[in-house]
Amino acid sequence: MRTLPGKGNSATKQLVDRILAAGQMTRQEYLHLTSMLLSTSKMTDEERSQINRIFDQIHAGRTKLVD
Repeated sequence: MRTLPGKGNSATKQLVDRILAAGQMTRQEYLHLTSMLLSTSKMTDEERSQINRIFDQIHAGRTKLVD
């Protein structure tokens, strides 16, 4: 089940916004976002897109993983 755009989890959006602004994320945050993508829980298209954006940033070297 998918929800309407703009109705996503604000906690996820806040986390994504913070990571993008800082240009870095902890390994714990990385694992949390990965598990969200792989879980069978209901996730909006917007949330999935936001998380994929973070992973794209990591792959491109614009966001770093820190301990």
